[in-house]
Amino acid sequence: MSVEQTKIIDFIGVDKESGQVILSISDHLEWESSDEHLFLLQEKINSYLSFIESGEINESYPDALNRHAIIKVCAMHEPDKKGLNFLAEVKKIVEGAGFGFEFEQR
Repeated sequence: MSVEQTKIIDFIGVDKESGQVILSISDHLEWESSDEHLFLLQEKINSYLSFIESGEINESYPDALNRHAIIKVCAMHEPDKKGLNFLAEVKKIVEGAGFGFEFEQR
């Protein structure tokens, strides 16, 4: 599973310390072809938001019920400037919808 499979939830689990449900996106793509990468990432994040907002998350993963959801992008590569700007905007939008958003480069 990866960012390229925009309709699939890559990973989901409950953080034992915070009790929050974490929905992770596995992003292995380089940022050099940034426009295509950003489009795929946007589609993936939109799928995650739909999964949460529709309530499907509670049907597919009952442990998510009554927990704060966080979308977390786990990337292999450091984003370029365009990518950083995109991630900052996504964070505002996702948090404005009442969910958390995190980015982690590994």
